[in-house]
Amino acid sequence: MQNKIRIGTRGSELALWQTYHVKKLLEVHFSDIVVDVEKIKTTGDKILNAPLAKIGDKGLFTKELEIALLDNHVDIAVHSCKDVPTLVPEGLTIAAVLEREDARDVFIANPKKSHQVFIALPSNAIIATGSLRRKCQLLNVRPDLHLTEIRGNLNTRIEKLDSSEWNGMILAKAGVTRLGWAQRITEILPFELMLPAVGQGALAIECRSDDSRMQELLHPLHHAPTAIAVTAERALLRYLEGGCQIPIGAYGQIIGNELYLDAVVGSLDGKQLVRGKKIGIISNAEQTGIDLARELLYQGAKEILEEIRKTF
Repeated sequence: MQNKIRIGTRGSELALWQTYHVKKLLEVHFSDIVVDVEKIKTTGDKILNAPLAKIGDKGLFTKELEIALLDNHVDIAVHSCKDVPTLVPEGLTIAAVLEREDARDVFIANPKKSHQVFIALPSNAIIATGSLRRKCQLLNVRPDLHLTEIRGNLNTRIEKLDSSEWNGMILAKAGVTRLGWAQRITEILPFELMLPAVGQGALAIECRSDDSRMQELLHPLHHAPTAIAVTAERALLRYLEGGCQIPIGAYGQIIGNELYLDAVVGSLDGKQLVRGKKIGIISNAEQTGIDLARELLYQGAKEILEEIRKTF
């Protein structure tokens, strides 16, 4: 059926929001198209009792979707860009990157506690986060903090926070906003304190690389400025050979005719933090990411990453 598109997605509430957002956009652009949604469970969805860094770091939330694409079971897959490995399997391509939401992280305070912002946290406060990237940046600023693991969907995390004695938790603003929990945000964390995950806030749509019809249909959804920024971030991550096991943050943005890229690599305890910036030309985003990665390695990130890899 020529006018039918099958979208593969994870079954989480956020993944479904993202997928139905893409479905709606396609239906707006092409009124005669029928869009079906296929839920597919990924490795990252099946293993909820272990930190992501302990499970492995390649394709935790994408592999099964990509297999479904290659097997022609679905036509496209919608991913959070931050979940997509920097090397896409042969036969597949990222056909569209949607306009990015706010890429920053947010602090959600425990409503039982008197403090509402990060700077007001008492000594030895307990913060929930499952991200090594967040942990290293938090501990660099506040080595006294106690960080506790948290996984699960947003509703589960908020319930856990409210029933705990934790002081708060850190989440991505895009996901919190998309699921209608913006009223629980007590502080948006500045990039100076917390650089986001590579691709955070952006959605990537993947399809088969030989499917020219699908690539053409997805073209109106593609947002070039976001794609350029994310390309630089992903090039940096690929050069550093990073993933869920590596504390790396990065954020690219286009200002005028230039690409600004900011990145950080940190040790697990937060005691060592290497941070750098690079300004590049828009037409060479990948090289900008590689150049900044090289600079970070030279400044000490190489030793940090080698030490971290020994622990996993």
